[in-house]
Amino acid sequence: MKSLFLQAPSFDGYDGGAGARYQMKREVRSFWYPTWLAQAAAMVDGAKLIDAPSHRLGFEDIVDDLKSHELIVVHTSTPSFKSDCNTARRIKEINPAAVVGFIGAKVAVQPQESLEACEAIDFVARNEYEYTIQEVASGRAWSSIKGLSYRTREGAIVHNEERELLMDMDRLPSVLPVYKRNLDVTNYFGGYLKHPYMSWYTGRGCKSRCTFCLWPQTIGGHKYRVRSIDVVVEEVKYVQREFPQVKEIFFDDDTLTDNLPRVEQLAKELGKLGVVWSCNAKANVPRRTLEILKDNGLRLLLVGYESGNQKILHNIKKGMLVDVARRFARDCHELGIVVHGTFILGLPGETRETIRETLEFAKEVNPRTLQVSLAAPYPGTFLYEQAKKNGWLIDDVDLLTSDGTQVATLNYPGLSHGEIFASVEEFYKKFYFRPSKIVEILGEMLTSPEMLLRRLREGVEFFQFLHTRENRVAS
Repeated sequence: MKSLFLQAPSFDGYDGGAGARYQMKREVRSFWYPTWLAQAAAMVDGAKLIDAPSHRLGFEDIVDDLKSHELIVVHTSTPSFKSDCNTARRIKEINPAAVVGFIGAKVAVQPQESLEACEAIDFVARNEYEYTIQEVASGRAWSSIKGLSYRTREGAIVHNEERELLMDMDRLPSVLPVYKRNLDVTNYFGGYLKHPYMSWYTGRGCKSRCTFCLWPQTIGGHKYRVRSIDVVVEEVKYVQREFPQVKEIFFDDDTLTDNLPRVEQLAKELGKLGVVWSCNAKANVPRRTLEILKDNGLRLLLVGYESGNQKILHNIKKGMLVDVARRFARDCHELGIVVHGTFILGLPGETRETIRETLEFAKEVNPRTLQVSLAAPYPGTFLYEQAKKNGWLIDDVDLLTSDGTQVATLNYPGLSHGEIFASVEEFYKKFYFRPSKIVEILGEMLTSPEMLLRRLREGVEFFQFLHTRENRVAS
């Protein structure tokens, strides 16, 4: 089937959220590569990928493509599902013969509800869906395709048996040729990454059991399955050859440092290629490993600190000690490794005091940049079930507003969702509006005209972000 893979038009600034973990409008405009959608597209010969948000495409811009394809696969999420359903209905209006399928964590864990909610969806692919989609595109009978949930011609909803997890990750084709064919890499950027950057996965799954984390609990699993070092090296060489403008590679594995021998071996091979690279990491990487990574091109680590309160870290099964995170931060500072820290407010056990404690912890470990999010109880996560059981969820409130602003959806005794929402703005202000941090940012701006212009633009976006939140708090 002539196949189109679509990240649908959405609100201005929809960024796909770091491998589709969190989809929202952020404090500084950013766009992540649609890696999971591209991986499915790579399985189908001649397929086309459209990432509408990053390329500023509205529905009217993609009508011709919708008309000319037989199979249209849409990547969806809990925050974007309603909007994506509207897209599916419009697709059916202009191309009634098109087969429309949805992929993503939302439909993976709620296939029945998703199909019932949107009559324009013909099927959804559950779990790891690459081979499921390949078989659909090849014309195989739907009744024989594992991992598929679909609507019959009579309107009945059928769920086939589960598809087993893929253990040999080298079987998956690289997403990079899909990027080359269909994406403009200059449209992807993040506040803490060099521009332009490139990102993809070298492995899938995360051994950590964080109760809030979406992807390992819905699709990736908790066993870290990886591509061989030789395959990754060849992909990096492809980037060097086909994308000479790329200044940094970001490996978007949930936690690249989960396997210390592998990441050390990979780093040594990357060092031979002379590339600048970054990755996700847990705040427990030993100094010896950090030294090897730094000596072989590592520039930045994206670190999920989440909270500075030990009890909250226990509550969310983070498997992290605050003192270990402190030592890790000192090691990174001493070795010259840049850290982008992420924090989450409103996790189980949160109080006004723990928010203050986390802010002081953030100041102490002092990442170069940080991101503060609200606890998001996504369906399919332990946090979602926990919140439902304990009555923490606010009824009839979506995770995002229509313009992409994340909202607080959890209430706790003694700490309302309104207080949690307001604490994000306060956290940002008290972290960034310190004399030492201002001096640090000004010093970075003076390193080059490009950085000066970039930080000025991001500063304007940041103050607009704060202004939007202030208005929402006031209302």
